[in-house]
Amino acid sequence: RFSVCLSLLSAVAFLPAEYTFPNNATMSEQDSCAEIVFEAKLAEQTERYDEMKENMKEVVKAKKSLSKEERNLLSVAYKNVVGARRASWRVLHSFSKSKEEGFDKQRELVDEYRRKVEDEIDDICEEILTLLEHTLLKNCQEDAEATVFYLKMMGDYLRYLAEVTEKEKRKQSADRACDAYNKAQEASTRLAPTNPIRLGLALNFSVFYYEIMNLREKACELAKNAFDLAVTELDYLDGAGYKDATLIMQLLRDNLTLWSNEDNEAGHAAPVAEDGMDVEDL
Repeated sequence: RFSVCLSLLSAVAFLPAEYTFPNNATMSEQDSCAEIVFEAKLAEQTERYDEMKENMKEVVKAKKSLSKEERNLLSVAYKNVVGARRASWRVLHSFSKSKEEGFDKQRELVDEYRRKVEDEIDDICEEILTLLEHTLLKNCQEDAEATVFYLKMMGDYLRYLAEVTEKEKRKQSADRACDAYNKAQEASTRLAPTNPIRLGLALNFSVFYYEIMNLREKACELAKNAFDLAVTELDYLDGAGYKDATLIMQLLRDNLTLWSNEDNEAGHAAPVAEDGMDVEDL
């Protein structure tokens, strides 16, 4: 922890070389953004992700365009904030399906609490989707990595909305998620097959096909193609790049193994698990 504090403190005086500001940003605005980013790092280290989310939302509104480090901070903040609610929703959703005798009265309380959590998930997702659509994606047209990163995020948060909604709203969220993922997939052809962002997109897009669309064969095909293509280029990577790529490739393989086992056990007839607890994504 002491070494973490030292590295954070040094970040105040010496920002990374990639740290960029809008061309018209004043010195005071630059200093303010640097302080907010530092606060976000502190919030991450202390696991205060709601505060980290607010910090990074301020940075997006101030800078419009983010560095690679800031993109990752934004992603970590929102993923942890929504992740806690998704985990809560899964528990409540499981409770609401209980067939235990005498549970009907408690079920009403569970459903009420579940709807509260759903509203929180909806608010978080709509907030990040607005930042992505109206600010970040409009200011990264020349950056292929950033474009894929943000389109993937759009697909992810629309997928989270589809998870907790029903009927027409679920269909609308799923259709928008599919559109965002497809655009990200198209843009990702400008990245190497071993690029972690491209691999992460394949991982999450395949999870979307499997969990939300119930398209098992398409999910497996997408995950397998991404894995096989990356394998052919692993020899060209250095140590850090090799580690990043193989980590996501292992997640792709884990999902393929899980899905294959489920199909074999169920004879291709069982419905997809609704909560996706065993499926891995980024």
